[in-house]
Amino acid sequence: MSDSTLILLAAGEATRFKRPVKKQWLRIGAEPLWLHVAQKFAKMSRFEKIILVGHADEIGHMRAISHLPLLFVEGGSNRQASLRNALSIVDTPLVMASDVARPCVNTDICDELFAAIAQADCAVPALPVTDTVYYKGKPIDRSEVLRIQTPQLSRTKKLKEALKGDKEFTDESSAIADIGGRIAFVGGDESLYKLTFKEDIKKVSCLEKPDTSKLFTGTGFDVHAFEENRRMVLGGVQIDVPYGFKAHSDGDVALHALIDALIGAAGMGDIGEHFPDTDAKWAGSDSAKLLRHIVHKIYHFGYDIIHADITIMAQKPKLSPYKEPIRRRIAKILSLPLERVNVKATTTERLGFVGREEGVAVQASATLGFFDWSAR
Repeated sequence: MSDSTLILLAAGEATRFKRPVKKQWLRIGAEPLWLHVAQKFAKMSRFEKIILVGHADEIGHMRAISHLPLLFVEGGSNRQASLRNALSIVDTPLVMASDVARPCVNTDICDELFAAIAQADCAVPALPVTDTVYYKGKPIDRSEVLRIQTPQLSRTKKLKEALKGDKEFTDESSAIADIGGRIAFVGGDESLYKLTFKEDIKKVSCLEKPDTSKLFTGTGFDVHAFEENRRMVLGGVQIDVPYGFKAHSDGDVALHALIDALIGAAGMGDIGEHFPDTDAKWAGSDSAKLLRHIVHKIYHFGYDIIHADITIMAQKPKLSPYKEPIRRRIAKILSLPLERVNVKATTTERLGFVGREEGVAVQASATLGFFDWSAR
């Protein structure tokens, strides 16, 4: 049995990355970056368990698509809080922590860290500084300066002790050094470059391009009955009739079907899991706002929306004047050109509940592909 645990930190907001996709969800081939990195570490067979720290809004999907036996922990408000959350379930003598934003895993450096920890409380990879360094307007001896990287290997008990207080640290080594712990340095490598800004992609040598040949299709279907004296909103457009839809939200049956189609294509469950009608906060919600939330999440997860097609089945109201405004509204929300959104309206020839003018049914389909970060 191994005496070490691995913590992979992937809960950040990636606000400095300035891409539609979050950096931890960049697709490497077909896998998100966090899973690609976890798989590289898992191949070392050094760890009793691997803990993946994810963002609260993403951890459910992470768990659903992982093919590795990972333990998932919800991240905190910053890196240190996320690390502390993960440490709460670590019971091995040693713990290695790494940021998935450093995707080039170096097995040799990891071996050196395990060798160096025998004489230290924390072992870290470090690089010398080759440029002249000024501090507070004065040059300092650059031979005394090191650039610290991850992964870092620590004695679990010492790291937990170091993180007990409120003082914030940028990494494990500085926390342990703060309480007098011994730090061992091993030779780092430029390949352990950290993705922070979008330009950094060009500096990371180990990233395989996304598999843009893969396409994913989802379908959605929804129905709502009519209710008198309610405002009707369909496809994000107000329809000029004296009745609306009976529903927990605004009842926009077209956008609900489209949301389910998008969620289905991304393998993210169904609309009820994201916006349960048992939750009062969604009562009367603007469905366009719900759609924007899902679109934002889909782009964050490394997808591009390629196409959407919607069929509205309604005996009433007459929808011919509204088809184009609906198409334009949906295209804007999806950030798609008009030619990649289609809206159709039909009756059911007086058959069924739609034919009896009791409500409206909508079927939608959506096609996704992987965001090609290598070409942008």
